[in-house]
Amino acid sequence: MTELEASPNRETLLEIYQRAVMINRADMKFRSMISSGKLAIVYYPVRGQEVLSAAMMTALEPDDYLVTTYRGVHDQLAKGVPIKNLWAEFAGKATGTCKGKGGPMHITHPESGVMVTTGIVGSGLPIANGLAISSQLRGDGRVTVVCFGDGASNIGAFHEALNMASVSKLPVIFLCQNNLFAEHTAYSFGTSAKEIVDRATGYNMRGAQVNGNDPIAMYRVAKEAVDYARDGHGPTLVEAKTFRFSGHLLGDDSHYIPAEMMAAAKQADPMPAFRSYLLGLQVSEADLTQLESGIQTLVDEAAQFAMDSDYPDVIESRRDVLAEELP
Repeated sequence: MTELEASPNRETLLEIYQRAVMINRADMKFRSMISSGKLAIVYYPVRGQEVLSAAMMTALEPDDYLVTTYRGVHDQLAKGVPIKNLWAEFAGKATGTCKGKGGPMHITHPESGVMVTTGIVGSGLPIANGLAISSQLRGDGRVTVVCFGDGASNIGAFHEALNMASVSKLPVIFLCQNNLFAEHTAYSFGTSAKEIVDRATGYNMRGAQVNGNDPIAMYRVAKEAVDYARDGHGPTLVEAKTFRFSGHLLGDDSHYIPAEMMAAAKQADPMPAFRSYLLGLQVSEADLTQLESGIQTLVDEAAQFAMDSDYPDVIESRRDVLAEELP
């Protein structure tokens, strides 16, 4: 496949933008409702990382698999988890994707390919290998993407998973969303490798580094990795450079992030830059405004749906534990 073939056309760019706006508006709504006391949950903001996830998930087919982390609301929305059910799960309601029993850190929705959301750093990588092995054995052509942060690349499971995937040529993409801080620790304080992507060489694996905030570059790298895996050539380690516009979790004052670094990142905000690029492609202001307004309505309706839904009945504590409920 040539570089030109992997580049997004106008229609694909609009799809990426639509997913990015959904993430953006949902993130802002979550933060607003939590800050005002309307919703009492632990929340991990993803503002600044919208484009990265939107581009990656656009490169996938609907039935491809995703494994993500507790900081993965952007991945979940971009992959297609129904927003009403996602909001309800975050709020702990019975109408949620896991009947309100998983909460924000355990979003699962197999119908959209979101197979696992892990609350343990690095634990998703070997799980992704399991899904990829299943696809390989069944010959179903599915590709698995597993998302994780730069800190997870220092976990033993990362190294074991990459080695196994490379040996068996598994159809899996290891997507490191490198936002330069592992929770509250700067990259240079916790990682010896100059670049995460350098670790691909040690496992004889294809590797790619990309500006995750550039929708064209991110989609191109994602599509190439997806096609490579789907064609049976094996895994790719993708290091997507990005930045989060807040601390690790809502309420974190991000004092450990240098002020000038944060200011520079916000100045290069990928969302308005992406919007301006689309306007340059002769997408009209009216069309973009209509798209954004429609998504805002969906987000507002999802939040209200979550608030109006009931909490799960106490009997639910005995369900989904065993294959058959015991008397």
